[in-house]
Amino acid sequence: MRANRMPTEEIKRDPAAFDDRVTADGRYGRRAEPGRYRLVVNRACPWAHRVAIVRRLTGLEQALPLAVTDPRQEIIDGDPHWVFTEATGSPGDRDPVLGIHALREAYLARDPGYDGGVSVPALVDVPSGHLVSNDYDRLGLDMATEWGGLVRAGAPDLYPQALREEIEEVGRGVYRDLNNGVYRSGFAPDQARYDRAVRAVFTRLDALEERLTGRRYLVGDRVTIADIRLFTTLVRFDAVYHGHFKCNRRKLIEYPALWAYARDLFQTPGFGDTTHFDHIRVHYYHVHTAINPSGIVAVGPDPRNWLTPHHREELGGTPFGDGTAPGPVPAGERVPDLG
Repeated sequence: MRANRMPTEEIKRDPAAFDDRVTADGRYGRRAEPGRYRLVVNRACPWAHRVAIVRRLTGLEQALPLAVTDPRQEIIDGDPHWVFTEATGSPGDRDPVLGIHALREAYLARDPGYDGGVSVPALVDVPSGHLVSNDYDRLGLDMATEWGGLVRAGAPDLYPQALREEIEEVGRGVYRDLNNGVYRSGFAPDQARYDRAVRAVFTRLDALEERLTGRRYLVGDRVTIADIRLFTTLVRFDAVYHGHFKCNRRKLIEYPALWAYARDLFQTPGFGDTTHFDHIRVHYYHVHTAINPSGIVAVGPDPRNWLTPHHREELGGTPFGDGTAPGPVPAGERVPDLG
């Protein structure tokens, strides 16, 4: 969807255009190799944020280098595109490894006739410059389960076999009503469809509030993919979805359990240290000109509230189960300090 046009029908997400899988044994044709691939993300995008969290928790920073695009995007042939700029660490407005300015160049390298949408996250094959996958969910799952000896010692099991059915059951409702529901609300083409979408958003939030009142994590007693999928929407809720997408029946901070749960995750290594509030606000308010034609970027809320005590440890459980916390964030990937 073009950011400067309102849709004439309800927003629908197309399946990933490219979904090659990368595994330790290469059974799908592509093998996980240190430095072979480059992960392109944008700090504003919740779908890319999911994969960035998985990468951090599993310790793949050295094996899978990161490239960050500019949150403002650039209009190319009438459409907004993810681009590399000096402002986000790309000298000469080109990614220093891939040598490209716009991510769509990697899509076209893979398929010169491609005329579909360009999304992040994107896994790019460095030697060829070809896009490998833009399937955000499969990328995260494979990095958590299929990258074998490239993950760090002590990496948590984010997708435990015994919990997968429950993780996916919870995830379906969270995706339909909340992850995608905030977009269906923000880009609703008429009142009836807005009413329907926003009602589902808050029905799901109400259910999650009840679920998380007596348990620390969504599924089991440690962080799983289910929590990562939910967190990237919650951390953006009051900053952009509440006002910009008109999901303003209540704020996240008005849900005692959900707000404490979100702060608990934010203060867990891998979550807050991959969250860039400036990029989030700038992207949503600047790019979606049909919703915010002035381009004025809202100043709040104060992100320091995310550092306040949450007391969720009293519910038991540990973030990483039998695993350990990731090490320090690599110097070139640090997000601004909230202090």
